[in-house]
Amino acid sequence: MRYFIYLLVGIFFGILMFKSEAASWFRIYEMFQFGSFHMYGIMGSALFIGVIGVQIIKRKNLKPLGGGEMSLKPKEKSIARYLIGGILFGLGWALAGACPGPMYVLAGSGYLSILIVIVGAIAGTFLYGLLRKKLPH
Repeated sequence: MRYFIYLLVGIFFGILMFKSEAASWFRIYEMFQFGSFHMYGIMGSALFIGVIGVQIIKRKNLKPLGGGEMSLKPKEKSIARYLIGGILFGLGWALAGACPGPMYVLAGSGYLSILIVIVGAIAGTFLYGLLRKKLPH
């Protein structure tokens, strides 16, 4: 039942992404050209809601739905780590015209060329998993 709820939330998220045009290459291009507030408004709203949600989880010490340990622990701070990761993420986003969330929305919308990007993202994640322990902290 839990996975069914996750599936419904994912479908709802995909519909919201598509209807708000957050998965539109043109909207993303417009954002990077500073031509419209549309995408900044969507991301700002998500950030605001996310910050509130994390604070509620931390203050009420809420546990995951399936039980187990909470994984919201402070991470080691490293400028190089975030700088390199941010540059790679930004370059991928600029080249593909989509970040990870909209990639699946675009595939579901029938833009099959995004499957090349999805395969590349999965391969990059797999490669990171293999090299993670060898990378500087």
